[in-house]
Amino acid sequence: MSPDVTAFFDEATNTVSYVACEPEGSACAIIDSVLDYNQAAGRTDTKSADKIIAFIKGHDLKVAWILESHVHADHLSAAPYLQDQLGGKIGIGDQITVIQNTFGKIFNEGTRFQRDGSQFDALFKDGDSLHIGQMRGDVLHTPGHTPACLTYVIGDAAFVGDTLFMPDFGTARCDFPGGSAEDLYNSIQKILALPDETRIFVGHDYKAPGRDEFAWETTVGEQKALNVHVGAGKPLEDFVTMRTERDAKLGMPKLILPSIQTNMRAGQMPEPEDNGTRYFKVPIDTL
Repeated sequence: MSPDVTAFFDEATNTVSYVACEPEGSACAIIDSVLDYNQAAGRTDTKSADKIIAFIKGHDLKVAWILESHVHADHLSAAPYLQDQLGGKIGIGDQITVIQNTFGKIFNEGTRFQRDGSQFDALFKDGDSLHIGQMRGDVLHTPGHTPACLTYVIGDAAFVGDTLFMPDFGTARCDFPGGSAEDLYNSIQKILALPDETRIFVGHDYKAPGRDEFAWETTVGEQKALNVHVGAGKPLEDFVTMRTERDAKLGMPKLILPSIQTNMRAGQMPEPEDNGTRYFKVPIDTL
């Protein structure tokens, strides 16, 4: 099947969220949603998620899945809010436990924070499948950016999260805890082994120099031929050298601290303290 895909671009975080729907039916999945967050004020907002809700209700769709490609470091997930409004199950890769263990220690979360992925409704491993009405989705474990990254292949569409960007922008960074340039290269080869006509939907776009418009849809064939980091058969050794040198010059995403504390909990905020207020922690000289 070829799902109907609608994109929702959040310019504040350069994130693209998607609704993938049966071409003949009403079942759909939401992929990589955004909860708006004002860092300076410590305030959340649901404007981005409400656009998705309005679209789904306006088209009489039924949400089967709310999918996360990974624990995002650049935006907060709106998954719990969307689930409350629309239903559906929240899913992520089973290697979320690696992320929870790593960042549970970094944020000194203590014993109340469960590190078994139980905050999510479903944990997927490589080779698993899911159904969106009559439409099947297959799960590829594509680590490298993080240990828990997944690509969801739904019909002729592959939702790759941060693994690949548009061909003129390249690939994801690999310098977060548990990241690996070698793993990312190998994961990308799994994606590029899909049929050339497979549509690829990326998780972010930053407009490469010389491009005037944001973009988020490409194909496997275009990536194989034109991706500036891995296209035209670039070898593993060259990629690892490039990625390592490039990542060493990058600063941390501005929302990494609140994002990870939220997203490793399936989009839930940290538990309130004894005054009823929730807080994000800021570990000093750690990341």
